[in-house]
Amino acid sequence: MKSQRMMRLGIALAMMAEFVTLAPLRAQETVAPAASVSMTVTASVPENKTMPEIKPQDVIVQQGKQRLQVTDWVRAQGDRAGLDLFILIDDSASSSLGSQLDELRAFIKSQPSTTLVGVGYMQNAVVKVAQDLTNDHDAAAKALRLPLGSVGAYGTPYLSVIDLMKRWPANQNRREVIMVTDGVDRARGGRQWPGLSINPDVDSAGDVAQRNGIIIHTIYTPGSGRMRRNFFEANNGQLGIAKLSDVTGGQSYFLGLQNPVSFQPYLGDLQKVLDNQYLLTFAVKPGKKAGLQYVSLNTELAGVEFSAADAAWVAGSGK
Repeated sequence: MKSQRMMRLGIALAMMAEFVTLAPLRAQETVAPAASVSMTVTASVPENKTMPEIKPQDVIVQQGKQRLQVTDWVRAQGDRAGLDLFILIDDSASSSLGSQLDELRAFIKSQPSTTLVGVGYMQNAVVKVAQDLTNDHDAAAKALRLPLGSVGAYGTPYLSVIDLMKRWPANQNRREVIMVTDGVDRARGGRQWPGLSINPDVDSAGDVAQRNGIIIHTIYTPGSGRMRRNFFEANNGQLGIAKLSDVTGGQSYFLGLQNPVSFQPYLGDLQKVLDNQYLLTFAVKPGKKAGLQYVSLNTELAGVEFSAADAAWVAGSGK
């Protein structure tokens, strides 16, 4: 009996030793390495303040209550200043937009040589590219024309910008869009999504933009036709473009539902945005499948605010 108890004890000790040896290995097998994620961040300060030097340790990236590790933080200048900027005009816009075209042309011509500018027109749920991305800013400025005042049978700015983003090749440059539109979906209309305050295509466009690291800025301009006189449609269109800019880290500009006298204040502010951007890289734990992960950015530097996309695309671990 004693020998049997000793044998059982020996077997138990051997099994425990094997478990202790293998447990760390199994833990290592199931813990996926951190994924490296990048996004463009805009820093801003009050009008009467000077932008301070922002160091990597000043940047707080959080996922819920967990602070994530910042691995790189560099200003978008010098050899990192590259920018792909697409100007998209809604072809349903009123002809009153013509009074702002010269301001848009001047804005395009003022861009630095590190900025490639493209021009396109949103119609029938696609973008008709009038000028592909180029550093010939004069050529891009000449591509601007009056909107047609009609977008065909399936006019929606959200599906149009999705069309552009899916065709936009990835590179090391920042990628940003300036959409000039009233945000009204003339294909669906509010009647197609009762009970919702914002067109669901807005969320789809926001998801595609965040997945591809594209910032969308929007400028409201009244559209043509009867929908411009429909307060419900016009108001929801404005809400839609405001939300799209917010979730992608962009700026949205509007003056009620009327046509602004000038775009110059908007374009001047946009230039400040483009001039005060940083390239952020941080480490995050990947999920089993690729997907958007929501993060928040902050800093303890007095007076400094960050604007960035609500979420970043993280590759899956496959484990």
